[in-house]
Amino acid sequence: MRALSATLVVLSLTACGKGSKSGPPAAPPAAPTPAAPAEYTVIIKSTWTKTTHPFEYPSGAHFSGMIGASHNAKYSIFAVGRRPTPGLEHLSEEGKHSPLDTEIRTAIDQGNALMLFESGGLKNWKDSMVATVRVDPAHSLVDVVNMVAPSPDWFTGATNVNLEENGAWVARKTLTLPAYDSGGDDGKTYKAPDRDTNPKKPTTRAANRHFVIHGRVKPVAILIFVRK
Repeated sequence: MRALSATLVVLSLTACGKGSKSGPPAAPPAAPTPAAPAEYTVIIKSTWTKTTHPFEYPSGAHFSGMIGASHNAKYSIFAVGRRPTPGLEHLSEEGKHSPLDTEIRTAIDQGNALMLFESGGLKNWKDSMVATVRVDPAHSLVDVVNMVAPSPDWFTGATNVNLEENGAWVARKTLTLPAYDSGGDDGKTYKAPDRDTNPKKPTTRAANRHFVIHGRVKPVAILIFVRK
């Protein structure tokens, strides 16, 4: 009887995995990534008109030239809830690409951005702004911004747009763009006098009457990426 009990104990320990020599579970396979770089045409079209955004729509309405970068997760031009860099502040208040272009080139030198791209401005809403951006497996994200002008510090754009999906480069991607307040100026109307904000406030999505109509955010632009 004692021999039978001992046998049952051994069988029980073996069933519970005691003394098992099996190794740890195999690691899951790495997610596929594109094997080569790709180029995209970047297109920005305005949807900001007196008809769509009637409240105090300004004379001389235009977009500054776009400026952007392809990058990795360690860099971005802007983020909601984060204070603006000097480059974003100057872009949103004056439409100037400097010193934002210097900030992007610094990110390139650090390996966190791949390419800077930019275009001229847009005054005729029948036209579009067009540029080219290159991405690679290590820099698959794209940011782009332009000033909504005239304005105190309002801009539009997109951040962390990923052009890689399911291990391949997308053929085309379209986004609608809202207006943002960079947090660099306290002006409340399109042509408000300069009221520099110090300290700078976090960037927010513009929520004033100029861009929210009947409780709904009205986009000011369409952004399109088309793979070459």
